[in-house]
Amino acid sequence: MKLRFLGGAGTVTGSRYLLSDEHHRLLIDCGLYQGVKTLRRRNWAPFPVAPDTVNAVVLTHAHIDHSGYLPALVKQGFRGKVFCTRATHELCDVLLPDAGFLQEEDARYAHHKKFSRHANPEPLFTEKDARAALRHFESLHYHEPFEPVPGFEVTFTPAGHILGSSCVHVHHKASGRTVVFSGDVGRQQDLIMRPPEPIRHADVLVCESTYGDRTHGELDPEQVLADIITRTAGRGGIVLMPAFAVGRAQMLLYVVHKLMGAGRIPKLPVYLNSPMAIKATEIFCRHHKEHKLSQAQCELIDEHTEFVRTVEASMKLDAARYPCIIVSASGMASGGRVLHHLKTLLPNPRNSVVFAGFQAPGTRGDALVHGAESVKIHGEYWPAKAEIHNLDSLSAHGDYQELLTWLDQGVAADGSGLSPRKVFVTHGEPVASDTMRKRLRERFGWDAEVPELFSEVEV
Repeated sequence: MKLRFLGGAGTVTGSRYLLSDEHHRLLIDCGLYQGVKTLRRRNWAPFPVAPDTVNAVVLTHAHIDHSGYLPALVKQGFRGKVFCTRATHELCDVLLPDAGFLQEEDARYAHHKKFSRHANPEPLFTEKDARAALRHFESLHYHEPFEPVPGFEVTFTPAGHILGSSCVHVHHKASGRTVVFSGDVGRQQDLIMRPPEPIRHADVLVCESTYGDRTHGELDPEQVLADIITRTAGRGGIVLMPAFAVGRAQMLLYVVHKLMGAGRIPKLPVYLNSPMAIKATEIFCRHHKEHKLSQAQCELIDEHTEFVRTVEASMKLDAARYPCIIVSASGMASGGRVLHHLKTLLPNPRNSVVFAGFQAPGTRGDALVHGAESVKIHGEYWPAKAEIHNLDSLSAHGDYQELLTWLDQGVAADGSGLSPRKVFVTHGEPVASDTMRKRLRERFGWDAEVPELFSEVEV
């Protein structure tokens, strides 16, 4: 069996791993590249292997950097099935068509405003392509073994990152080896998600390292957010929260309403301006048994949030000049309705923009949290005079200490249990991945390395 790193190596985006033997090819994740232009260009390059030679795809979770290339893969000839958990399937039903719609909308806008270097900019894939890809999906429960291709037995275990997120355990019957892909690993004490389930066995482990070189700190994120909202409202400003449609949007809404209910912030109108996040919130509430929030707490989010569903309502909200809280996608300000809010709100120092998670290098979110004086949106530069905050402690990724704790939970007191022969550290910027590699060697004595893009290893 061979493992090839088709993405997610040297960066936090574009996760794609290919397992193969003499007869079959199994792709673990099929993510879209996001962030700097050099990374985004990879989306347009030919897929490293012929899509029609890939027999099946298994997804760790629904985030676009793990699932978003699927419509393009199907468009280029993939004919197999896509396997995932039930919640991941429901979320992809929302995320993938929306991604296709945004691709089309961005192409139309670029053509209309003439800020593309192409005379007729085309989308990577369309909403129709995304719906065609969804016909390939098949969903399963956690801990339910299945064979996506003959000879490869796969099981999902909860990863605690977002709804439906999983670690993927692949047992190759011919070799007897088990390869575990961590996917994105959640927090030990997340506000809404349960902690990731420990891994008990892996011959080879592919482990993420988004926060491999740092911790989230010990600040109380609720208090920090309460201070920002109170201070901004006091000067007549608006709080804009760019949020990932899945996971972060629901968490932010929960925290905001919790703070209001406790009288820790003024009672302000709260808007969720993202059709994708609205649908994801509805899915989140339906799957309340998979996270910490009760049905009543989910209903609290629904009852006290105004869902902005139409373009007309979004334009009306964009003209608002009264204190309020707006949660809008995308979380790194790379696209979506949040861009229109940023153009309106960034130039005014009364307003605040609060990011709540990892900001990939090259994104507007990354530029803003690192002090950019202006950012380019829709072909024009807009001054950044509003207060900018990044609450890393609200991230859905475990930091390096939490990752080590999670891995340690799989090691028995007598030293048995989890003891991989090899660990490949992926899904991180170069410094973060290499730091995590060193920590794994020091803590467990494991043979860990950071693979290069397109490298292939024998398993």
